Amino acid sequence: MKIKTRIGIIVFVIIVIIFAVVFFYTPTKLFTPDNLSQVYKNNTKGFSIRYPAGFSVDDKYIYQEFDPENITGVKFTISTSTSSGTNLSSDSYVSVEEIPNAQICTATLFLYVGNSTSASTIVDGDTTYSVASSSDAGAGNRYEETVYALPGTNPCIAVRYFVHYGAFENYPAGAVREFDKQALLNQFDSIRHTLIIEK
Repeated sequence: MKIKTRIGIIVFVIIVIIFAVVFFYTPTKLFTPDNLSQVYKNNTKGFSIRYPAGFSVDDKYIYQEFDPENITGVKFTISTSTSSGTNLSSDSYVSVEEIPNAQICTATLFLYVGNSTSASTIVDGDTTYSVASSSDAGAGNRYEETVYALPGTNPCIAVRYFVHYGAFENYPAGAVREFDKQALLNQFDSIRHTLIIEK
């Protein structure tokens, strides 16, 4: 093989490698898992988190199910495109919440006792969580919540998943698609994984 041909092949391979690196490892790809292109930072509450474009942010959010003065936070409501055409309700969300002066930070503090499971401890990556969940139903609607609290934080900080959907069997045939629950929870997990406590 002639030297010029070998050089040409080597140059071509190098160009392909450079293109692959640029395409697959741009800053957007590195720092926005699952297209979490938006960054929310709250210096007062001391945290930052990433979330997808199209989600809406409510930084005056108060959890209303019980003791509404006690649980405040920031809510990230799903995009309309996530729920459109499905039985998933557009008010489903992820929130970062806090309870001040909690002696022990546990997930059960964030849920109504009558509907919730006991808290369990899980390790996800490098983070230990206290996790509990609850479910409720009424008038064809389903409400499911999972709370991931961070033991040792004060105020007690937690991430809540709130999933609201209509019972699929109650819709006329072909009216809506059944939403992909696991895909939604995977997206919520990806958001939770980007939470950084800065205080």
